[in-house]
Amino acid sequence: MKAQTLYKVIFLNQGKVYEIFADSVGNCDLYGFIEVTGLAFSQHDEVGSSVVIDPTEERLRDEFAGANALYLPMHSVLRIDRVEKRGQSKIREREPGEKVTPLPLTRR
Repeated sequence: MKAQTLYKVIFLNQGKVYEIFADSVGNCDLYGFIEVTGLAFSQHDEVGSSVVIDPTEERLRDEFAGANALYLPMHSVLRIDRVEKRGQSKIREREPGEKVTPLPLTRR
């Protein structure tokens, strides 16, 4: 039995670093974009269970609710890893001194 392929995608969005998990990552027909499909979030048990829900992951789930695919500009993607199991999706601030800077936009 073949294990399911899972990807961790880290990208910049509005000055914050997003870390999400997806079933598929690849090229798309839109030039300069990467297609991310099959977003994977943690599963909830019934209300009243002892599961602690991370508010950041809930925010991501709400933000991407109803999205069949994400089209991320190539220059915003920091890293894509193929992973064994799903971790915690999160949104974080860039660390002080972090050397990640988006490409500047040209003005005409």
